[in-house]
Amino acid sequence: MNNQAFWSYRPTTMAPNVMITTPHYLASQAGMKVLQEGGNAVEAAIAAASTIGVVYPHMNGIGGDNFWLIYNSSDKELKGLNSSGRSGEYATIDFYKKQGMKKIPARGPLGANTVPGAVAGWEKAFDYSAERMKGSISWQDLLQSAIHYAKDGSPVTPSQEYWTNINLDETNNQFRNLQRFSEFKKIFTKTSGFSYHTGEIMKQKDLAITLEGLSKEGSRLFYQGEVAKVIAEDLQYNGGLLTYDDFVSHRSDWVKPLSVDYRGYGVYNLPPNTQGFASLSILNILNQFDVPEIEEGSADYYHLLIEATKLAFEDRDQYLTDPDFSHIPLDELLSLKRGMELAAQIDFTKPINLQKQLDPKGDTVWLGVVDQYGNAVSLIQSIYHEFGSGFIPKDTGIVLQNRGSFFSLDENHVNCLLPKKRTYHTLNPAMVFKGGEPYLVYGTMGGEGQPQTQAALVTRILDYHMPIQAAIEAPRWLYGRTWGAESNSVKIEGRVPNEITESLRKRGHQVEIVEDFTDVMGHAGVIKIDPDSNIKFGGADPRGDGAALGF
Repeated sequence: MNNQAFWSYRPTTMAPNVMITTPHYLASQAGMKVLQEGGNAVEAAIAAASTIGVVYPHMNGIGGDNFWLIYNSSDKELKGLNSSGRSGEYATIDFYKKQGMKKIPARGPLGANTVPGAVAGWEKAFDYSAERMKGSISWQDLLQSAIHYAKDGSPVTPSQEYWTNINLDETNNQFRNLQRFSEFKKIFTKTSGFSYHTGEIMKQKDLAITLEGLSKEGSRLFYQGEVAKVIAEDLQYNGGLLTYDDFVSHRSDWVKPLSVDYRGYGVYNLPPNTQGFASLSILNILNQFDVPEIEEGSADYYHLLIEATKLAFEDRDQYLTDPDFSHIPLDELLSLKRGMELAAQIDFTKPINLQKQLDPKGDTVWLGVVDQYGNAVSLIQSIYHEFGSGFIPKDTGIVLQNRGSFFSLDENHVNCLLPKKRTYHTLNPAMVFKGGEPYLVYGTMGGEGQPQTQAALVTRILDYHMPIQAAIEAPRWLYGRTWGAESNSVKIEGRVPNEITESLRKRGHQVEIVEDFTDVMGHAGVIKIDPDSNIKFGGADPRGDGAALGF
C-alpha cells in the first residue's frame, strides 16, 4: 500500500448525528440548517439542491433534471426516483432533418427539447417525506436559502468564472458564444460583456421571482401555471419545440433500484434511462479479480479499472435508452455469468480498443445527506453541458437543459429521438449497503466519468480501506475524449508518478497528463456511516467548491 494514499489535504469531516456533502459550501450550509432544525435527509437535500441551482448555475438548476436514491430508515426501504423529463410531442427526427441537421444542436432552443424534471423531483420527494418520513419543514421554508441567494446575490466561484469565459468564445457557434442569447448575456455577463470575476456578487433577480412563485404555488406553477406558459411561448417564438402540454403531461416516477454484490456489500444504483447499470457492471467485472492484492495506484490498478470501464460501456451503449421504448436485459447484463465473461477479456499486457467516441461532457452536481434518524439521500442534478442549452426563457432566469441533444437522429440507433421519450442519461447516484443498512452514500458529476470515479471510490474505500477524504483526493483518471478530439484517451492527473504513466503507455494506452486536481475528473463526495459507532465520515472534493458538514 502506498503510504501517500492515506494522506489528504483536507481532513475527513466526522460527526455523530448528521452529515451533508455538496460541491458548494453555501448549499452544504443550507442543508445543514435544515438538519439542525430537526429536518430529515430529504428536506435537507431539497434545501441544498435548490440552493446549489442558484450558487452553481453553470452546473445545474431548475431547468434541468434530477435522480434520487432515498433510504427510509423507518420502513427499511430504498427507493429510486427518476425525475428526468421527456422529449416534446413534436420532437421528431424528421423535424430536425427537414432543417438540414445531422444531429441535434447542443445549444439554443432546439437543444432544449426535453421538459425539465428537477422541480417535480423536489416536490415528489417532499410529498413522500411528509407522508412516510415524518417531514416537518414546510416547502416554503426549504426554498428560502435559494431565494435569498438569487435575490441578494452570491459570490461567483472560480469554477463559474472559468466556464463562463470558455463559453464566451465568439469563434465557436456550435458549442460556445452563449452571449448570442440575450438572457444569458443579461444574467451571466457584466455590462462590459465579460464574465463576473471570482468573489464578485452576482444577483439573479428573475430567478428569485420564479423561485418565490414556486415556494408559494409549488411545482404546479412550473408545469401547469404561468412559468410553463412563458417557457413554451418563448421557446416556440425562437423556433423551439416544447409546448405547454408537454409541461402539463410531465410526471416523475418511483423506480426500483438496481443492485450487485461487491465482496459482500450491496451496491445500489438507478435503472435506465440512467447509466447506473454501467457503474454496477464495472464492479461486477472487478469482483472477478482479487483487487486488494493489486497495489492501489499501480499501473495494473489503473489498467484494470480502465479496461473494466470499456467493457461495461460497450454493454451500456448497445442497450441504454428509455426502457419504455426498448427492452434492456438488465438481469443478464448484471449477472455473475456476464461479469465473468467480460473479466475474461481483460489482458494485463494490452488494452482493448473501444471504437466509440465517448461523449466529452456532462456537468452535474451530486450531493449526499444522512440525518440523525438514519435516513439517507443520494441525489444528482444536472443541466447537461455547462449552462445547458444556453437558452433562458425571457424574464424567468431559468437556464434550460440541453439533455435532449444527446438523442440520435439515426432511427436505427437505440437512443433515437422519438416524441415523449426519455434520453440516455449519464446521471446516476449511488449507495453501498452493509448488513442491510446504508454504509456509503456517494456520487460525482462528470458524464462518462461518473461510473469510473464511482469505481475508484468503491475500490479505494472497500478494497484498500482508505480514509474518505483521501479516497476522494487520490489521483483520478478519465477514459474518454475531450471536445473536438477524434479519439478516446486516458486522461490522468499529473500527480501520478511517471513510471506508472509510462507503463500504461508501453501497454498501448494513449495517455494524456492533465492538471494535478482538474475538475475534468468531476466533483465527488462520500459519506460513510460506521455501523458500530454510527459516526458519519464525510468528504468533499477539492476539485470543486464543496464542503462536508456535520454535527
